[in-house]
Amino acid sequence: MRKKNDILLKSAFEESFSDLLIFFFNDAALIFDLERGFDFMDKELTELFPDLEKKGGSRFVDMLVKTYLKTGAEEYILVHIEIQDGAIKKFPQRMFQYYYRILDRFEVEVAALAVFTGKEKQKWPSEYRKNFLGTEIIYKYNSYHIFDHDEDQLKGMDNLFALVILAAQKVISADKITESELGRQRLGIVRTLIESKRYDSEKIRRFLFFLKTFIYIENTEINSKFDSEVNLLTGNETSMGIIEAIKMITLEEGFEKGVVTGMEKGMSQGIEKGEQRKTYEIVKNLLLNTDFDVPKVAALVNCPESFVKEVKEDIIRK
Repeated sequence: MRKKNDILLKSAFEESFSDLLIFFFNDAALIFDLERGFDFMDKELTELFPDLEKKGGSRFVDMLVKTYLKTGAEEYILVHIEIQDGAIKKFPQRMFQYYYRILDRFEVEVAALAVFTGKEKQKWPSEYRKNFLGTEIIYKYNSYHIFDHDEDQLKGMDNLFALVILAAQKVISADKITESELGRQRLGIVRTLIESKRYDSEKIRRFLFFLKTFIYIENTEINSKFDSEVNLLTGNETSMGIIEAIKMITLEEGFEKGVVTGMEKGMSQGIEKGEQRKTYEIVKNLLLNTDFDVPKVAALVNCPESFVKEVKEDIIRK
């Protein structure tokens, strides 16, 4: 579950990146050329920090994003996002290492942001200091904890990223409440999104996919009620496509139980046909109903990229 949730949260950050900038930076709409879009530089980040994998660092929670400023020249800024949900030793030092490696590689301005997604009492440092024989380094970076704002504040922001933060809060608190109450709170997030009337059907559909898989509830009755309520909130003409897409993408039981770690090895030895078929359908629906590329689908379903490519070729042939 941890790995899947990391990927979903990172994807949600990417989907709502314009709102993320507005959420964290004053006058973001005046500073950034939001219409120009963003370049998500996952490959470059991995190349800069290959040692993280060797030390057991996660490759699913770091983001390096090229954003363009509103200037006549093609100036740009790299915004580093650090999603951290646990206590890691020397975290401020790691943030400093990110900064100087990115600065050395690209020679551009770097805005660093650490978003902490752990429990309320989690420590969340915001600076790195080093002092020896008169040589001193003080590196400060933007630091935010998901519980810095309460639910009413987040809902009142009229900002999609604020609802992503609220969803992250609900996941942290999920073990303290019943599934019924969690379902009610999940629906409350959807109601806030739809009643804002800021987003089109596609934006709503993609957020619902994130929300229903990130705040996962096993109870089919609660999920059916969720679908019915969304149907009423969006109107019959637009909601059916949304709901059907969610059902196809999530395949609720299959998504959670379909594939275990080490699938590539298991497939080579012969996994049961039914299990293979279930995985095939999950991959197929992700390819058809999202714009996720092959590596992202493979990571989300926890299967080999070669398997995803085979499914993609089948879709093209048909």
